[in-house]
Amino acid sequence: MRERSRTLGIGAVIGWTLVSVVAPGAAHLKTGHRRTGFALLGVYAALLITAGVRALTADAGFIGRLTSPEWLTGITVGAVVLGLGWFAVIVHSFVVLRPGVLQARGQAITGVVAGLTAVAVLVPFAWAVNFVTVSRRTLDEVFDSAPDPTETVKPEDPWNGRDRLNVLLLGGDADDHRVGVRTDSINVASVDIKTGSTVLLSLPRNLENVRFPPDSPMHARFPDGFRLPVGPGGGREDLLFAVWEYADTHPEIFGGRKNQGARTLKETVGYTLGLKVDWFALVNMWGFARLIDAIGGVTLTVDRDVVFGKYNEGLVKAGTRKLGGADAMWFARSRTNSDDFTRMRRQRCVLGALLEQADPATVLARFNRVALATKELLRTDIPRPMLEHLVPVALRVKNAKVNSVQFVPPLINTGYPDWTKIRSVTAKAIRDSVRPKPARAAKASPETSADSSPKAAAKKRTPSPTTTGGGLEGVTGLTDGCSGG
Repeated sequence: MRERSRTLGIGAVIGWTLVSVVAPGAAHLKTGHRRTGFALLGVYAALLITAGVRALTADAGFIGRLTSPEWLTGITVGAVVLGLGWFAVIVHSFVVLRPGVLQARGQAITGVVAGLTAVAVLVPFAWAVNFVTVSRRTLDEVFDSAPDPTETVKPEDPWNGRDRLNVLLLGGDADDHRVGVRTDSINVASVDIKTGSTVLLSLPRNLENVRFPPDSPMHARFPDGFRLPVGPGGGREDLLFAVWEYADTHPEIFGGRKNQGARTLKETVGYTLGLKVDWFALVNMWGFARLIDAIGGVTLTVDRDVVFGKYNEGLVKAGTRKLGGADAMWFARSRTNSDDFTRMRRQRCVLGALLEQADPATVLARFNRVALATKELLRTDIPRPMLEHLVPVALRVKNAKVNSVQFVPPLINTGYPDWTKIRSVTAKAIRDSVRPKPARAAKASPETSADSSPKAAAKKRTPSPTTTGGGLEGVTGLTDGCSGG
């Protein structure tokens, strides 16, 4: 007697319908539809093997390609087709199990279970479509869809011969009562494209007498450095943090061209450091707070109480704990009982904590909130087509060494900067970041103690103003000094 002539009970119909979710074709084989059953199982096995091989062999380049519009479109179409196909398989599996021969009560029960099961299999595919749709919309809004026509992306060499990327990372100290863009935090991430080894170069916002490239319209206006009359309240608006805003509000300097602030600041910072700055990314500090909230907060060590607020009414207490976005930002921004250099260190600590703690699982679990915060957070001129090439580099950075150079006293005098020294320190920091480290000696040298552990060695490598040779003044790890003192 053929299997499909047998009448199955309520439990069997429900059971084989559920089995078909994880093994499409099982119900067909049970009821004698062998050709269809084996075909469904074969397609399913092929899909599983293909997905498994791709997951095991996926490299950073493949992950980068997933951000391209073509791949995102393909993933969306694929998710829709697979979802509808799986839905149809569940429905057909239920039908071949012949629930119609059951009594009315059995038909109702099995029909409800089968219907809910068929809808349930659509959920992960619907989530995938939503994920991809939100991702594409966010990427298209954040990244420059109309990049500089002189910056072409060649498939054979998207970096146009570069071996390093220099990205200007800015924190905008936005305020409802303040007009324009003032860059509260100014850093350049210089990244080795092949290894991800990174040097984070931090310039103080209060750098004076800023010099502009000789061919810049700003140099023609300020040949001896950026100097303006002191404001009515004694405040200075001719410091590095005000370059973007000044350029934006004086289009006449640029022959009437508007919105030259970002380009001018990129050129100015690049000239100061002796680098060619490729792109900028401006982070709204309070958008940054929303991003921290979106991932559930960051764990920080606050070395001493940080007071904030117009009337010093706020307090971030000392200790190690998870901070929400608002407290993390006040920790980074507060000027009360604090100078700009301490704030730079605190901002670096928050950035380092976010890089370390924003793991992929957390980002995926809170993806919609992260995407919304990112749109409010970031403004950049990085071309959209470059994103698929940047993702692999970013993954290398996450697993590579990140050193930090802060151009603060005593390394430099912010009122009378030594521009030559800034450029030489920058060049040496970059050279040292790619230079292979010498093998560790078997015996302790006279300059070190018997304790040769990495932690002890790091303590003994603290640079001094006279450091030469292997060490470099002002160079630290990104999160050095973030856990105490």
